Formats: sequence, C-alpha cells, structure tokens
Amino acid sequence: MSLKVLMMRKKLTEKKNALETLRSKDADFEKREKELESAVEELNEESTEEEKTAVQEEVDKFDKEKEDHEQSKQDLESEIKDIEKEIEDAEKNQPKPNPEPTPEGTERSHGGIENMNVRTKMFGTVQERSILFQREDVKKFITNVRTAMKEKRAINNVGLTVPDVLLPMIRQVVEENSKLYKHVLVRPLKGKARQNIMGDMPEGIWTEMVGALNELDLQFYDTEFDGYKVGGFVAIPNSYLEDSDEDLAAIIVEALGKAIGTALDKAIVFGTGIKMPLGIVTRLAQTAQPDDYSATARHWKDLHTSNIVTGTGATGLNLFKEIITNKSVTFNKYSKGSVVWLMNEITHNKLIAESIGANMNAAIVAGMQNTMPVVGGTIEELDFIPDNVIVFGHMDCYTLVERAGSKLDSSEHARFIEEQTVFKGSARYDGKPVIDEAFGVMSIDTNAPVTSSTFIGDKANDATLQDLTVAGTQITGFDPDKYVYEYTAAAGKAKVDAVATQDSAKVTMKFDNKKINNGADITIAADKVLEVKVNKGMSEMTYKVTFKVSG
Repeated sequence: MSLKVLMMRKKLTEKKNALETLRSKDADFEKREKELESAVEELNEESTEEEKTAVQEEVDKFDKEKEDHEQSKQDLESEIKDIEKEIEDAEKNQPKPNPEPTPEGTERSHGGIENMNVRTKMFGTVQERSILFQREDVKKFITNVRTAMKEKRAINNVGLTVPDVLLPMIRQVVEENSKLYKHVLVRPLKGKARQNIMGDMPEGIWTEMVGALNELDLQFYDTEFDGYKVGGFVAIPNSYLEDSDEDLAAIIVEALGKAIGTALDKAIVFGTGIKMPLGIVTRLAQTAQPDDYSATARHWKDLHTSNIVTGTGATGLNLFKEIITNKSVTFNKYSKGSVVWLMNEITHNKLIAESIGANMNAAIVAGMQNTMPVVGGTIEELDFIPDNVIVFGHMDCYTLVERAGSKLDSSEHARFIEEQTVFKGSARYDGKPVIDEAFGVMSIDTNAPVTSSTFIGDKANDATLQDLTVAGTQITGFDPDKYVYEYTAAAGKAKVDAVATQDSAKVTMKFDNKKINNGADITIAADKVLEVKVNKGMSEMTYKVTFKVSG
C-alpha cells in the first residue's frame, strides 16, 4: 500500500469520526425542535409583540443551525464516498511487485513480504498489506503500543524498536516533511564511519594519440561521522485504540516522520555539531579550526569573512546584482547542481516584490515555480531562518548520515484528562558540509547575517552560568541570558571565577585566546577578551567579556 493510500485511509477515519460526532447531535436538534413547537403553540392573541418576536427569532436561529448541521453531514458523507472511491481506484491501479527469485536452498522469510523501495512503496499491494500485519514483529509492535495506551504504563524499560519493515514508511514521511532531505546527500551507515572525500578535481592532460598517459594528481580525505539521536514526545489520543492496526501504524509513522523531518532541517542549517549534525551556517561562522578536527580531513579554511556577506541595503535591480555577485562565493569543482536558496517566507516575498522592478517576467515565473527571481535556483522556505537572511549553496555538498533503526517509548504516565498517551520517538543522524566552500550566507539589508539559532526542547541539558566574577566582584550587568559584556577594571592581575547553574555542567575558559583554568589569575589589559564556555549535554553557551582599563 502506497503512502498516499495510507494517508487517505487515515483521512477517511477522521471524516467518519467527524460524521459520527455530527450525528450524535441529531437528538439535541429534535429536542430543541419540540421545545420550539411548544413555545409556538403557547402564543395567542394575548401574547405581546415582544414575545412573538422572541419566539420568531429563536425559530429562525434554529432553522439556520439545523440547515447548516444537515449540510455539514451531507458534505461529509459526500467526502467519505469520494475518498472511498479514490482508495478503491488507487488500490486497483497499484502494480504487482515482481518478486526476486529465491536462491536454491533458502526460504523466503517474513511470509513473503519484502522491504519496498523507499520512494515508491510502503506496505505493497492490498494482499501484501494483509500479510504484513500478520508478521510477528509487526503484530508484537502494534500489540505493545495498544497495551501501553490501555494500561497507561510504559512499554518497557528499554523502549520498543520499530520493526525494520516499517522504517521505509517513516523515512518517506521524513522526506516529505523535511524540505532539505531531498537536496542533501543521504548515506545510510552503521556505527561510526568515515566517508572518503575527493580533493580538488584534477584536469586531464592532452597528449599524442600514441603517447604515454600522465599521472593525475588525485587526493582523498576522510570525514568522520557519528550518530546522534533526534526525537520528541508525541501525544496519541486513546480513541485510536478502536482503529485498525493500519490506522494506528499510520498515526505513529506520521508523528515520527514529521518530528524528525522538522528537526533535521534546522540541524542542517544551524546545527551546533555538539551531539547533533554540524550546520552549514555554524561551519561558515567558525573563526578557528576546531580542536577535534580530524588530521585526515580536508584542509580547514576560514570562511567567516569570504562566505558570510553583509548586504548594502540595495533594492530592485541592484539587489539582484548583489545576489549574483554573492552567489559566486560558492563556486567549487565538486557540485554540478544548481544553487538552493533557503530563507523564510517574509524574505521570499520581499525578493519577489523587489524583482518586479527588475524583471516582471522573472517575478511571475519565480512566483509560479518557487525559484529565485532573476538569478534562478530552487527556494525553500524555512521559518527558523531570520528575516532578510539567505542561506545558499550546493546542497549535494552536505552529507547526512542516516543510522539504522528507530525506537518508540511510551511515557510512565498517560494524560488522563485529555485521554491521551504520550509516546517518544527517536532516530539517529549525523551530518556536516563536506565541501565547506560550497555554501554561503548573506543578508539583504545592512545588518550582519545571524549565524546561530536556539534549539528548544532540551531543558534537561540547558547550560548557563549562575555567576561570573573578576577579583571577587560580579561583572556589571551580569545575566545568565546575556552573553557579551564590556567590563572596566584596573590593569593588573585578578582572579576570575565562573559558576555553572547546573551541577553537572562543565566550564572551560580562554583568556587572550589561551586556555586557563576556572579560578585562575589573569592579567587585565585593554581589549583583552575572556571567553567562558559552559557545556551540558547538547547545550553549549559562550560568554565573552572584553576588558577596558580604568584610569
């Protein structure tokens, strides 16, 4: 069964539930109608005009509400018939798979079901769907989910692994809900792995037809990938217990896929690289080679000035001239694909408006095809990118590593009042730009592009400072949520102390770009910088203090 059919079945269930809800109100309308009939019969010649008007208004109101109610039921009944017809047609038109021949001496496992192509199939045909839900691993998975919802308890201490046969469905929903998954290079891997990256593409050397060939200068580098967990909590209404196994599976798949897809997009752009993928913008903003940078990786380049460009505030044709010029920073010898432009909807609309003055035809085409006006290239709207900031580049130069397996856990406590059970879904990914110079960031106003974003939801791992003192005195205006300071103090030696808010957080310091211990003495001088990093889990915050000398 294709994902389209699966989602249509889910939609059909929702429409039927909505219709039942409307039908349950029929008794109320009958009761109100009888009450109004009694009120009308009580009217007589002695009734005042005010009483007659009041009854008439109630009758008119009732007639309108009942008419709307009946129309809503008819609309839903019509929609249900249409969906049922679509499902029937879709299932009839599904091609039967050509099973691969079974090698001699081997048995086909799992009752003849094979994993389907990620992009085209989910459960297979109607017959295969029936076989799928008779598989022991799938039956056990669905049974355990239902048990957790009925008994309002955890599935077990280690969580429930989603059967491998369901993973292609989740992956397909991830692809549909992630706007960047389809653009980046996705590599399924197991364990910690290294990817070979070719160095600069060598140029072939011309020679005589019978001459000896020259050796080309070809180098390979390693890029190491790990596996980090992405996930979240999903509340599933207990009413789905009454649904079929297929509908319940569809809910789980959709919830997991949407949550993972949204998180992946943000990590690909702004990921910190700490227990999550390294984002494009984060890599471009690096001003020094990271301490853990692999010795066998490509030569690290400082791109924070060349590939992060502040706009001039240009408008109209001049703005697009600026965009074309900035696009050139992503030139490389690896990708032959077109540039993909990432921005929010406000920035996108602004570009379309500006393009009208530059080229009306280009603006119309861009609006219809979702491409960059005048310049060309696909535009993807991402709401977490700030206004007037555009992230761009050859997205096939970003590698996303996808680990095998997804897990589903249920909460220890159900949401009793809302009649819901909370489930936690997770999957594992890593990623980074393997060709760093293939990307760029620009602003279309006069402000420097924002190069970081907040990743919400990891409250257990928030990392902040509770106190920061110099010579025993808290720096002026200190606030855990403020990260940049200028502090005036007397020149000379002074002790610096930083206290983390969380007991298990780790604090590291640098003064004048040299590592120092927390509680060490520093020699204060004009424009010297103290950098304090506090780290806990995925969260890392950096506090910077620039010193000014008093007197």
